[in-house]
Amino acid sequence: MRRPRAAERDRGSNTLETAILFPAVLLLVMAAIQAGLWYYGRSVALAAAQEGVSAGRAEGASLAQASQAASAFAADQGRGMLGQTSVSTAGSTAARVHVSVSGQIVSLVPGVPIAVSQEASGAVERWTGP
Repeated sequence: MRRPRAAERDRGSNTLETAILFPAVLLLVMAAIQAGLWYYGRSVALAAAQEGVSAGRAEGASLAQASQAASAFAADQGRGMLGQTSVSTAGSTAARVHVSVSGQIVSLVPGVPIAVSQEASGAVERWTGP
């Protein structure tokens, strides 16, 4: 009786290893893409909030202008990746403008919403005497 050589015993092991490792590699790639989408969504929300604060800080500007500027920026720069955005100026006073932008980013897993929210605030510009 002939013994099988080592090469014959390992026949098909590469296929099995690939079949086991491929889903794990695919999951890692999808997680990296999702992390990038989350980071991009956070960045757009923060930039929109800062844009709203810049618009609302100007002398004579209203909170409605701040909210409109933030909404327009989020819609323009979100490019479909940041959806269902809402802008709030709650917490603003006569001396400070506070803008909060929140929304949902695109999720690679259907039915799993991923929310992002960012805030910015700044002092209202005004003329003062020497």
